[in-house]
Amino acid sequence: MENARVGDIFSWNEVSEIHKVRNGIYQRDEQIISLLTDFGKINPCYPDYSGENKNTIFYTGAGRRGDQKLDVHNRAMFNAVESKHAVPLFNKLAVGRWEFLGFWQVFEGKYIFDEKQARMVWKFTLKRCQMPV
Repeated sequence: MENARVGDIFSWNEVSEIHKVRNGIYQRDEQIISLLTDFGKINPCYPDYSGENKNTIFYTGAGRRGDQKLDVHNRAMFNAVESKHAVPLFNKLAVGRWEFLGFWQVFEGKYIFDEKQARMVWKFTLKRCQMPV
């Protein structure tokens, strides 16, 4: 994966060399390591979406049911705003098929009411990086 390019497709076995858990935010000691998404197509409780261009993504925080909490995963996302380090993001296309979307930084987090899900969620703004920082 060292030479991965945006758009490359990987198996879960390859992705799990980096992202060692099944939930979307992989963190260690409240520092994010990598992120997963499916843009809400497979798992509608995480309706991530692109901004005005492909260099911005609005990423839904951790917590499948009820109001999301400021748990270890969401705290790790906030810590990434401060540290400004870049992490790899993978998009699930289908079972066993993951698209590498490049490296991203977390720029901000907001606690908002999601009307469609009728709950409070953390929404983080991700910005694409040219290369890992």
